[in-house]
Amino acid sequence: MTSGTALKERRYRILVAGYAISSYGTFLNLVALNLYVYAVTDRALAVGAFMTVRFAAGFLTGLVAGPLLARWSAKGAMLWANLLQAAAMLLLVAVPDDHHTAALFTVSAVVGAAGTLFMVAFRSSIPLMVGEGRTTWANSLMVSWRSMAMVAGFASSGVVVSLLGYTAAFLADMGTFLVCALTVALLPMARNAADGAGAESGADTESGERGARDETGRIRSSAALAALGAAPALLLMVALRGVDALGSSSHNAALPVYSTRLDADSPAVFVSVFWCVWAIGNVLAQQVLRRYAKRTERAVGSLGFGLGTIVMSATFILAFAGFPWVATIVIALLAGAADGLTEVSYTSHLQTLPSGLRTHAFGLSATVENLGFGVGMIVVATALDAFTPLSVVAVAHGAAIVVALVFVAQVLRQRNASRKATADSDEGGSGDAGPARGGHRDGAEVSGG
Repeated sequence: MTSGTALKERRYRILVAGYAISSYGTFLNLVALNLYVYAVTDRALAVGAFMTVRFAAGFLTGLVAGPLLARWSAKGAMLWANLLQAAAMLLLVAVPDDHHTAALFTVSAVVGAAGTLFMVAFRSSIPLMVGEGRTTWANSLMVSWRSMAMVAGFASSGVVVSLLGYTAAFLADMGTFLVCALTVALLPMARNAADGAGAESGADTESGERGARDETGRIRSSAALAALGAAPALLLMVALRGVDALGSSSHNAALPVYSTRLDADSPAVFVSVFWCVWAIGNVLAQQVLRRYAKRTERAVGSLGFGLGTIVMSATFILAFAGFPWVATIVIALLAGAADGLTEVSYTSHLQTLPSGLRTHAFGLSATVENLGFGVGMIVVATALDAFTPLSVVAVAHGAAIVVALVFVAQVLRQRNASRKATADSDEGGSGDAGPARGGHRDGAEVSGG
């Protein structure tokens, strides 16, 4: 490993540490804010409205994230996203009591929008931060640290709120965002993905750079959508991510209901154990993925994403089937491992897009994911009043399995077609002029031209 690569990885680890700290605060406040909304309004409907505002803000931000990041630096976007969320937490502490309801929904919108902007900027910038060949390692590190932060946030939320109160929880969350902002501020980065790529390659002419900067966000977004449409497997991959988000909303909403039915006196036991074991499986999967990437210098690819989604959805369905504790722990472990695999393979795959389209693809992905999860939460919450948790989760995750099977078939078909075209080219004596054999996008390539 060269000194330059080691320095990049050290800086990236610092950023991921800051992101993990802010993720802890996010998951801590996910519980604290929902409880606080109910305490302030005394209406369960307000909790649903609060979450709806949050996902709607994330949805809208995903639509404009690409054009915004084409004009702003990714570093600036990540910095301001953290500062805005810290300011939102301070607002909750400082606002007078008679304005708390309005402040809560303002905070919901700010957190939803800023969180989405941060993740789009972060994920699309990873190839520039660590290099194209290290994205699987980088994504795996990010996911594993976030998983541990999630468990810590959920596990400590009850203690923090019960012993220290809501104000302490909000101030702690504000502090985590400020820490993350500091790690971003220490990170040297190019203005944006396109500029960074141009600086590294030296291939952009002055007029070309000026033309790229003068393009409107609408034209850039249209180009991104056209590129995605030209690669059916990639477009289907984003759609599958949205359906997967809908499935995720089902088990998130159904877990408290199912846990209460298992043990009405201690409903938090099943949820806590399940998510802790899930996180262990996720972290173990990241260890395997990092070793695989280091040994083979290859990413898992889109096929791994499709197969991982099938396993993940199936295990989440089985988690509600009433198996004994030992079997349920194994199921939760597999669910976490499959979830980790899909997250890394999906993110790494979108990062293979040309730098000019990458932010738009991640913005579109964020929009689709927020839409799937937001709609899912509304539909699932309604369905749980009439149906069992198992049936609701089975339908939602069953839909993800169906779409994943279609996606896997598409990827395999494109792989076979690519192999056949390569074989025909070799037989014709023009192997040197045939298609490139990198294969890192598993048949879902998008032309950089």
